[in-house]
Amino acid sequence: MQYVLGIDLGTSSTKTVLFDAQGRQVCEASQEYPLYQPQNGWAEQEPEDWFQAAVTTIRKVLDKSGVPGDQIAGIGLSGQMHGLVMLDEEGLVLRRCIIWADQRTAAECEEITRRVGYDRLIEETCNPALPGFTAGKILWVQRHEPELFKRCRHILLPKDYLRYRLTGEMATEVSDASGMQLLNVPGRKWSQVMLDALDLREDMLGKVYESPEITGRVTESTAQATGLAQGTPVVGGAGDNAAAAIGTGVVRDGRAFTTIGTSGVVFAHTDQIAIDPKGRVHTFCCAVPGAWHMMGVTQAAGLSLQWFRNNFYPEDKDYVQINADAAATPIGANRLIFLPYLMGERTPHLDADGRGGFVGLSAIHTKKDMARAVMEGVSYSLRDCLGVLNEMGVHPDNMVLSGGGAKSPLWQQMLTDVFHCNTCLSSKENSAALGAAILAAVGAGLYSSVPEAADTILQYTREAKPDQAHAQKYSQVYQVYRMMYPGLRDAWKELARL
Repeated sequence: MQYVLGIDLGTSSTKTVLFDAQGRQVCEASQEYPLYQPQNGWAEQEPEDWFQAAVTTIRKVLDKSGVPGDQIAGIGLSGQMHGLVMLDEEGLVLRRCIIWADQRTAAECEEITRRVGYDRLIEETCNPALPGFTAGKILWVQRHEPELFKRCRHILLPKDYLRYRLTGEMATEVSDASGMQLLNVPGRKWSQVMLDALDLREDMLGKVYESPEITGRVTESTAQATGLAQGTPVVGGAGDNAAAAIGTGVVRDGRAFTTIGTSGVVFAHTDQIAIDPKGRVHTFCCAVPGAWHMMGVTQAAGLSLQWFRNNFYPEDKDYVQINADAAATPIGANRLIFLPYLMGERTPHLDADGRGGFVGLSAIHTKKDMARAVMEGVSYSLRDCLGVLNEMGVHPDNMVLSGGGAKSPLWQQMLTDVFHCNTCLSSKENSAALGAAILAAVGAGLYSSVPEAADTILQYTREAKPDQAHAQKYSQVYQVYRMMYPGLRDAWKELARL
């Protein structure tokens, strides 16, 4: 029997999951590592921690499952996006990786926009310059650590550093490279415009592959450390959300998924590239060759409910009482609206100064009303994301839900009605690792294409359809919700200046 490995390099831990060729999970292992914050707003990690976590978890799943290394047909990588890993001429790490969550590069993003021009930036990379992206981090190191940058010969993303340690190859793939702001996203190749703007050479970056293509093979030293067979193919893999899209079957036009984790994501597949000129959503290459995806982000989705739980329901660890109380409250929470901007907002407002709040609060309201208002407010924010995709001509006919929030039947039906779209849950867990494993299965020749593999492997549960009367009521409240941000925007900016 043949198996595939999906390795998901996350921010808090690396998880390695072993699947059989039919996508059935056999075994998993994870290992955590630290996050370093040397200054407020900074976020860094040690690349060596990722590699050691991968070695440990690979060894664990092989030992625990009893599957010999020579039965692993391929390995796929998924990972946190946007991080900056810099290597010297000998391939040694020069400094800790500045990861996606780091916010130090606002001035550098303004400088990139000035050098390239906003319209040209959107034309080349499909996205505005944002502090999370890799390009701003490169400029920051050039400015603040010039002697160190002079020693830099290679620039890699987190999962691609892991690939380098597994195979010895400097490579990347289109979905993760899209988030560096160095890729010509429409052309799926490095952007000479961006390289010139940052005074970079193309040979500093890895070769760009499509996600299911074989990018290298496990070296002898890695085989000895992990129990894998030397020569095992490692495919391109994908950035975390692009991998999750494969792992939830979002591989064709008309398909989309929504994640309610700490943040919230609305992600849609498209075979025809579409770009938002206002930069409210990301357009990246997706892990299906020749296709793209658009992605809107709500900064504080599950985080909003977690914050509310911690402060008002501290004993309700599994959110059972919150769900029961919210379900006992009518749509509209008795005319109470929650704004989920606890961490500012990404889509559609691009406003770091935005803040959360309850609007319409009166003496009649209880924490039950507030519980429902929080869930509805997050749903409306995700509806904002979907609305931008609709403006771009993307109209999914089915939405797969994932993340912790999707476990709530109440929240699922709420999103079904707010989106006015059928929803379902995937029957599979570990969607990012599964997506990476599916890409490995395609690269190893177990399936002829990514869509064929996803269609064969994935099944869905708990399908829901919109309740027309409820959808109409939500729509009325949503229109009031949309009035709140313009009315409070200037007040929030003044508040930030105090």
